[in-house]
Amino acid sequence: MTENIDVVVIGGGYAGVMAANRLMQRDDVTVTLVNPRPTFVHRIRLHQLATGSDGAVVAYEDVLHQGVRLVTDTVTRIDTAGRRTTLAGGTTIGYDYLVYAVGSGSADPRVPGAAEFAHPIATLEEAERLRSVLDAAPGEPAVTVVGGGTLGIEVAGELAEAGRAVTLVCGEVLGPYLHPRVRRSVAKRLTGLGVTVLEGPDTKVTAVTRDAVRLGGGRELPSRVTVWTTGFGVPDLAARSGLSTDALGRLLTDETLTSVDDVRIVAAGDSAAPSDLPLRMSCQSAGPLGAHAADTVLNRIAGRLPADISVGFFGLCVSVGRRAATVQLASKDDHAKRFAIGGRLALKVKESSYAGLLKHLSDEARKPGSHTWPFKDGKRRQLVEAKRGEAAATAERAA
Repeated sequence: MTENIDVVVIGGGYAGVMAANRLMQRDDVTVTLVNPRPTFVHRIRLHQLATGSDGAVVAYEDVLHQGVRLVTDTVTRIDTAGRRTTLAGGTTIGYDYLVYAVGSGSADPRVPGAAEFAHPIATLEEAERLRSVLDAAPGEPAVTVVGGGTLGIEVAGELAEAGRAVTLVCGEVLGPYLHPRVRRSVAKRLTGLGVTVLEGPDTKVTAVTRDAVRLGGGRELPSRVTVWTTGFGVPDLAARSGLSTDALGRLLTDETLTSVDDVRIVAAGDSAAPSDLPLRMSCQSAGPLGAHAADTVLNRIAGRLPADISVGFFGLCVSVGRRAATVQLASKDDHAKRFAIGGRLALKVKESSYAGLLKHLSDEARKPGSHTWPFKDGKRRQLVEAKRGEAAATAERAA
């Protein structure tokens, strides 16, 4: 009789669900998915949940293979020697292989008053709290959104379209990923919605109070509600469990997504740092990384060498309110081009991405092993080799 193989997946986001579904290709593999919530969070809709224009929660039965065991709890420690995980509820779950897909959340703002008076929006609970705050502040109170990245742009656009008076404080530049030509287009759309966009070195936030935001240039902005969208962090589970991580706390892996410390542990999604050269945190990379992590585990079970990752990007979709969007096109190695898609086509692309991400997961649940990704990064190997060369040269100089 073939011995059963237990695989534990920590984290039920885009990467974790994709990995769990794909692992169901083998009848002798039992998959347990551990997640703090009993429902799937459609994270790229959190800004819409916060503003009340849409929801961001999906039933797991709609995206998860029926054979995957779902445990609603939080992993507090990974015992690599004993191959078991300890849960907050006090129980343990053993594993033969583990997929580390804990995702990302809001980073510590490290700005006086931000933790007490600003509202992050990187998790379901944070978005729900922000919605309650906004609902309790009817009319048009001053709202300040801190952070000029994709999330900040989308939150500002949604709030302005809902009739709020919004100031978007970028810190440096609006949409740092965007090509300057595309950035101007997004800024114009925000201005058209009534958003006041503040850019430049003097717009870094130095303090947050109950009713104001202070900037580095000495300016103080009235702010009845302050939304914090700058910076993402990852849970410290790997570090607390004695595993090697990068400076942000992502699990260090090789190019197959296997932990540099333990061949039985594979990472995926925002919490993975392959070759200490992590991909951009995004739903765009989460699915392929989750699928590749599962493939690595399945190859090891079968006694085959796992392949190196090859995940490319097509760009970045950003909505500016519910009636406009921009698709910034990029090279496969994730550098913005000067071209973008706008108008109705961009809006269709953005809207289709919401349903498309869920469809990728549900299709993989229905037919494990079917998910493919068309964009590959042919330049990553060169980047990895260059980094290894730099590390070797540094070690030689230190010797």
